[in-house]
Amino acid sequence: MRVHFIAIGGSAMHNLAMALHDKGDVVTGSDDAIFEPSKSRLAAKGLLPETMGWFSVKITSDIDAIILGMHAKADNPELLKAQELGLKIYSYPEFIYEHAKNKTRVVIGGSHGKTTITSMILHVMNYHNVAVDFLVGAQLEGFTNMVHLTQENDFIVIEGDEYLSSPTDLRPKFHLYQPNIALISGIAWDHINVFPTFENYVDQFKIFIDKITNGGILVYNEEDAIVKEISEAAEKPIRKMPYGLPEYSIDNGITYLETPDGPMPIEVFGDHNLNNLAGAKWICQNMGIDEAEFYEAIASFKGASKRLEKIAETSTAVAYKDFAHSPSKVLATTQAIKKQYPNKKLVACLELHTYSSLNAVFLSQYQGALDAADVAVVYYSPDAVAIKKLEEISKEQIEEAFQRQDLIVYTHPMEFESFLQVQEFNETVLLLMSSGNYGGLDFDEVQNIIA
Repeated sequence: MRVHFIAIGGSAMHNLAMALHDKGDVVTGSDDAIFEPSKSRLAAKGLLPETMGWFSVKITSDIDAIILGMHAKADNPELLKAQELGLKIYSYPEFIYEHAKNKTRVVIGGSHGKTTITSMILHVMNYHNVAVDFLVGAQLEGFTNMVHLTQENDFIVIEGDEYLSSPTDLRPKFHLYQPNIALISGIAWDHINVFPTFENYVDQFKIFIDKITNGGILVYNEEDAIVKEISEAAEKPIRKMPYGLPEYSIDNGITYLETPDGPMPIEVFGDHNLNNLAGAKWICQNMGIDEAEFYEAIASFKGASKRLEKIAETSTAVAYKDFAHSPSKVLATTQAIKKQYPNKKLVACLELHTYSSLNAVFLSQYQGALDAADVAVVYYSPDAVAIKKLEEISKEQIEEAFQRQDLIVYTHPMEFESFLQVQEFNETVLLLMSSGNYGGLDFDEVQNIIA
């Protein structure tokens, strides 16, 4: 099959491009900007476009499928040419469904936790040599690509993103997969640019439940009040399986999960991660993995990339980075660290980086999110606000939103880095939460900063 990607450089798009290439399809693509690690990974497969930009001459009648990324615009010259030629144009989730319509589709949804849960499931399957198709949003230890497609595997495990499918298909991605087995981990308002009210956002998850195939399974987090409400109210003829926080203990910085065979040390920690683990367990059991096999495998799970990832450690200090940016994720991550290291000072640094987090209307959602930190820092770039064409926000608005009088706010990367350089990190945990890099922070240098 001959496939062309419009916006091949995206996180999900480049992984899909590589998966199809590895499967033997002829893959080409375009983009106007491609960043690392996508750039190097595409280059290694011979898939990196020679020249950045959009070129209608690339679109020819012998192309079997166009896959359209969200980064492209509706007036993209390659898209217009493909429409003119009457080529088959798929959004990313449409293409995945087309591939998976004869498989058992396992879709993990939720405002937070879905990457970790998907990663846990794949880790368990990989540990027990159970081959499955998959797509997941973060790099996982033991896996080269984060999209894997075959003809022969019975299951496909999909991280079900609620963001829009493509510039020409404004449905949330997870509405298109029609799961046989679905999970909802939690609901906390996100993507304010697309879902202007919390009610509208919740509606998307109601639709997701309605898209489960008749006779399918819904695994849901009953400790999330909204998830519990919409799951129990759903009239779809499906099996419903609730889960919650399992029993565990912490001893000397190590988390022990209670199992039928007694306490078992695990690599991940935090109530949110233990809750995720309980959800993953139900999914794995519905995929043929028994309880004992699940525990055996999950003991070695170290977490998804950028999710409570330990990046530096000394005899008296430790540093973590986390992708947390939404209010619920910031709250859960900060509390998890404090609970794991109750006797250490917690310096928590949050970068407001996404469209929602830099929106003045949304800021109030962060109230209390950093309360568990001993030292709380927020960094944001006024330039990023301008680029996103948002209303200016002031330091005072940030302080008011977080409702913390001692909050430290920086708007310049050098000021933030200087702050880190002068800190005394004795008996301290440094937590860096961002989907960016604080205007240029080298995370590899953090070891030297905390030393």
